[in-house]
Amino acid sequence: MDTMDTDFFVAWLEEAARLVHRDRDRLTELDAAIGDADHGTNLDRGFAEVTKALAEWPPASPVQVLTSAGATLIRRVGGASGPLYGSVFRQMAKTLRAPVTLAGFTAAFEEGVVAVERLGKAALGDKTMVDALAPAARALALAVRDGVGVREAFAQAARAAEEGAKATIPMQARKGRASYLGERSIGHEDPGAASSALLMAALATAAT
Repeated sequence: MDTMDTDFFVAWLEEAARLVHRDRDRLTELDAAIGDADHGTNLDRGFAEVTKALAEWPPASPVQVLTSAGATLIRRVGGASGPLYGSVFRQMAKTLRAPVTLAGFTAAFEEGVVAVERLGKAALGDKTMVDALAPAARALALAVRDGVGVREAFAQAARAAEEGAKATIPMQARKGRASYLGERSIGHEDPGAASSALLMAALATAAT
């Protein structure tokens, strides 16, 4: 697979919705430890609405897929996760150009991560979704540099995101509601990083 078409992006988001639904309770339990205990339920509802919107108004391009997903998540998901995930997809849509190559996807994804960092005022090491998304973006950039194929590039990004999410466990939160707990936030995986790892796992699955 050299390029990614509209069907690929729809498959990515449908798989993301499936994984979020599967892990809804786990994400909520993670959020119960250091947040509002609603991350899983909110995100599950949001991605269900994304798949519904894509089915009711079939997109004609990857940009339309991402624009629809971003707008739906911002509109339908409560708390911080809706605007943050929505900003990833909306910024990607602004950057993406057809045909979508790995290099083009990577550039758009990097811009999406920057949008999250800007909106959440978060950086690597703050114990947020950035701790999964930024390593994934770095893995994609390295794959482009090394001439790795799309499937392997996305697999590497998924592994980097999963490792980044697990790396939040010993961190003390510096952003968001979890930061109010101070040292008590240590020892818990960040729910946003965990769900971000699911997003990248879905990307790898869509490419297989």
